[in-house]
Amino acid sequence: MAAEHFADRLFDAVQRKRSQLVVGLDPRIPQLPPAVLDEAVREHGRGAKAAACAIVQFNRGVLDAVSEAAVAVKIQVAFYECLGREGMAAYARTIEDARGRGLIVIGDVKRNDIGNTAEAYALAHLAGPATDEWPAASDFHVDAVTVNPLFGSDGVKPFIARAVQGGCGVFVLVRTSNPSSREIQDLDCGGMPLHVRIAEMVERWGSENVGRSGYSMLGAVVGATFPGHLRTLREVMPHAPLLVPGFGAQGGDVGDVKGAFDPAGSGAIVVSARAIIFAWEREPYASKWGAGKWHDAVRAAAEDTRAAIWKATHKAHKR
Repeated sequence: MAAEHFADRLFDAVQRKRSQLVVGLDPRIPQLPPAVLDEAVREHGRGAKAAACAIVQFNRGVLDAVSEAAVAVKIQVAFYECLGREGMAAYARTIEDARGRGLIVIGDVKRNDIGNTAEAYALAHLAGPATDEWPAASDFHVDAVTVNPLFGSDGVKPFIARAVQGGCGVFVLVRTSNPSSREIQDLDCGGMPLHVRIAEMVERWGSENVGRSGYSMLGAVVGATFPGHLRTLREVMPHAPLLVPGFGAQGGDVGDVKGAFDPAGSGAIVVSARAIIFAWEREPYASKWGAGKWHDAVRAAAEDTRAAIWKATHKAHKR
């Protein structure tokens, strides 16, 4: 039986949950709740093992709190890699825990290289049939990954091929949310910014793998911190699901993300990380719950964010 198309799975979940929210699991150790850290240190002492165990416990609490409001989670692998083998074990466990709660899992790995190396990266991070060439494990298999396009088509096609086989998705970096992205992504490229040229390639590369939702398994990362570009890139990539980071702590708000959506209010998912997973540190959640009831703060922040995005996009696109 063929694997279900990634975009169809994604947008079915969006409609079922009335949610376009993706929660970013970016667990900064100094910001973890004191009770979670203290328990890990008592059991394992100070070091990478304690930090990794604290991350797993924290992530489980976050997942329990957001599983109804969020359609997916985006796990930023850097926060796990920095802890070595213990951290990568925590990454694998978090993937498993998120799947167990019915969430779509996006591995924010930003991988790529020349063709055969890209194939190995794709094999490591995306599901699909086994190959005779590599005895690969499935520890890091997720529903979708982020990919750097600067190696060109021969660096992206191995991810597309693997994703199609396994019913997975790929999000290509097109216009990232960090301020200095303009230094490269806005460079003139034949009369158009480089990010528009990349967007044209994404639309073309994904055109053969469009599902019944009208969207391809090949999407694009476009930051909420550049709302004008969001609108333009939505037009350039009418069949690409947009993964929109930069919402919340990075400055993007509900008004900024509207341009990512199609006339029906579909076609995009919005990432919020720090503003949700550390919600107890800011108002109005800090005074109501604080660190002692951090689960409740996370749950409330996720639901508030879900509701605000859904209301704005469906009001803005109401026929």
